[in-house]
Amino acid sequence: MGFFDKIFGSTQAETQNPDIRFGRYSDSYKPDEKYDEWDKSMSLFEEGNYKESFQHFFEYLTDASQNNVKTRTETDGLHFEILQGSKLIKGLIGERMIKAEAKVAHAEELSIGFLRRMMELNFSLKYCRYALDDDDNLTLIFDSYLLDGSPYKMYQALKEMAVSADKQDDLLVGEFETLKPINTGHLIPIPEEQKSVKIAFIRSRIARVFKEIDSSKLNTEQYAGGAGYLLLDLAYRIDYLVRPEGELTEALERIHRVYFANDNKSSAQKNRAVRKEFEKILERSDEDLKSELYVVSSSFGITKASTHEQLVSFIDSELKNMDWYIENRHFEMALAFPGYIAGYGLFNYAFQPPIQELLHLYYRITEPEYFKDLGFTPQYYSPESGTLDKRAITKTLEAWKDRHDSKFPKLKPDTGSLQVDTMTSFTRSYFKMIKRLDMTKAAK
Repeated sequence: MGFFDKIFGSTQAETQNPDIRFGRYSDSYKPDEKYDEWDKSMSLFEEGNYKESFQHFFEYLTDASQNNVKTRTETDGLHFEILQGSKLIKGLIGERMIKAEAKVAHAEELSIGFLRRMMELNFSLKYCRYALDDDDNLTLIFDSYLLDGSPYKMYQALKEMAVSADKQDDLLVGEFETLKPINTGHLIPIPEEQKSVKIAFIRSRIARVFKEIDSSKLNTEQYAGGAGYLLLDLAYRIDYLVRPEGELTEALERIHRVYFANDNKSSAQKNRAVRKEFEKILERSDEDLKSELYVVSSSFGITKASTHEQLVSFIDSELKNMDWYIENRHFEMALAFPGYIAGYGLFNYAFQPPIQELLHLYYRITEPEYFKDLGFTPQYYSPESGTLDKRAITKTLEAWKDRHDSKFPKLKPDTGSLQVDTMTSFTRSYFKMIKRLDMTKAAK
């Protein structure tokens, strides 16, 4: 049974949903027993029991759903392997030293271009450094004396190594022809049919947003805000639902950076720049895009932990912006605002599991054809008739409440407040319902 089957499965039909991962990995909310492992690791390190300390440290890092950490003890020390996306980190905790490395790419020949890039990247790193090994592999290295390698330092160093290596391998290989991929045997392919569904979704969703902007009665130069929200919602939606790797991920992150850059450019100028990025995606072949669709395991999240209060403030500041578009019957643009709230939040932050699940449910409801094509049931919305199934939504929310009741006993989703006459009224009422939730945890 897949992760989201456990989240949403309450009927026989629902438990047959496919095991597909969505969104960015987060390690912000681990089970309580993992934090016990961390405390043990810190205590044992302070006592000088380094070997046992790091055994608990790697247990803290281990995520059973990711199969991300392996360790073995040999005569020379504790060997470990850690997965982060497309990269594999290997290391050894010996008698006096800690050493770890991640091979990023293989250089078929040396060039000034990528060597200069390695030097530039080294200035941005605190714990690690890029170097060439004896086989001309571009390698990220960390080493430390064992006495100085506390679990806290080890965590920060391995996270820096993992995140940098996973990000830079695709960028460097894509930019420099002399660099080739290396250590990719752990990547898990996804079925060809699933790839086709994802590619079709990317193309149809981009075309849909372009059509809305181009056919809008609004002057999108003068009223650039609505178009901007459409484009950002699109980027975040693809990032969460498709979960791509490689250059496609970088393109979506570039769109985010372009739009939020403090460069004194107008919203209309930024919209044009973002649109060009989407046009480049459309120009790529299906096979090229499919090569960046595969399953990876991770150990470190790149999103920041966020409180419910922060989400409430975000909803308050953004949701009201859809009202003018509804009043003036620009319904597609109006839907971009709740989409932006969900997408921006999931792109940048790690929410507590109950909220994470509600934001996923928002996508389940608003993208019925995509989830149907992937094999998910039930369908909460019928595009043909334009009707929402409030009974199915309510049933799922009741199961959601029961599942989290032990940790969050005051969770009481106000399903009676949900308006299902139109998708715009539903999404607005849905986020107002989320805003009113009491996320107080049970006393320990």
